Amino acid sequence: MALAGFKRHAALPRLDHDEQARQAFVRQFRGHLSARVMPGNYRAYERRAAPRFLASEGRPPRDHRDVRRVMEQDGYYQFWSALQRRSQELMWDAVIDPVERQHGALNAYANRQHPRGSLRLDPDLALPRYQTTVDIHLQPGGYHSESTAGDAAAGAFYDQALYIYSNGATGACNDAMGELLLKFYREYFRAALPSRLLEMGCGIGNSLLPWAAAFPGCETHGIDIGAPVLRYGHARAAALDATVHFSQQNAERTDFAAGSFDLVISHLLLHETSRTAMPRIMAECHRLLRPGGVMLHLEIPRGDTPVEQFFYNWEVFNNSETFAQFLTGIDLAPFAVAAGFDASRTRVVRYARPRTAGQHLYGETFFWNILVATR
Repeated sequence: MALAGFKRHAALPRLDHDEQARQAFVRQFRGHLSARVMPGNYRAYERRAAPRFLASEGRPPRDHRDVRRVMEQDGYYQFWSALQRRSQELMWDAVIDPVERQHGALNAYANRQHPRGSLRLDPDLALPRYQTTVDIHLQPGGYHSESTAGDAAAGAFYDQALYIYSNGATGACNDAMGELLLKFYREYFRAALPSRLLEMGCGIGNSLLPWAAAFPGCETHGIDIGAPVLRYGHARAAALDATVHFSQQNAERTDFAAGSFDLVISHLLLHETSRTAMPRIMAECHRLLRPGGVMLHLEIPRGDTPVEQFFYNWEVFNNSETFAQFLTGIDLAPFAVAAGFDASRTRVVRYARPRTAGQHLYGETFFWNILVATR
């Protein structure tokens, strides 16, 4: 059995009837919260929270911190926030159980000698503190924890959970972000056909596979700090007939040769790093690119108004996206320029995406921020 709309493949656990029903319930619960409950927070802000702040402070809220101070006192927001947090916990419960039930078989499949692509792990890699301090997204153990030798469970958890988390908006193969950035690349760099590309923070490779399919003659690489997600990603790519070379590396400093790529990309990497890591990642992108090479980082917008920024930062305080807040109000382009990219060829582009039925948008227009720089 399969979760409706989600493409099954050999690396995933098989779901029995109850497991399928449980995952379907959590997905529908999250969709209900997003479409029917969350919008009430705006009414709560306009009718109660904002007037209360004005009466107390003699001025409107200036930033997302002001909004947070007053919204956290509102009963409706407390109600929605508690249910939203609980839906995240239920999601992990629903995806972990089938993996644990089939843990041995899933690990055995992930550790097979797969004929396509490659996998290179580094047991001595020092994991960055911004990944080990908290369980990002509340995923137990994060992306890097292993309970047994050759463990791939973290990848299997994430693959199922991402589809539920997004209420299907990430697509049947969880590849919608990759498709979106690929579409942008084709529109802005029409004649460019990469011969060697790298995704930083690739996780299970879900966003990288559209690139591998679009450019079959390109040598496609993905790096991440988590061995379990890379094991799973390698097996997943093979199961989906994709050729990708995965390696366990930190995006702040890789072992690839200087000037060895003509395209370096990421999908939602930057908000899971830190202020200290950001300049290093930009410098590494600059080092790795050939002259004329392109860097693209897809990121979540942080909102244009204090109230939008507050809601985007809900994940910071309630879903262990601890480091995402530092991107609020920050222009990414100067980080790239400081790393050596030409200011005239560096910019952040707002790239709109279609609205998804049943998905509430924090702002009036839902868009992605894409940091674009040419070497």
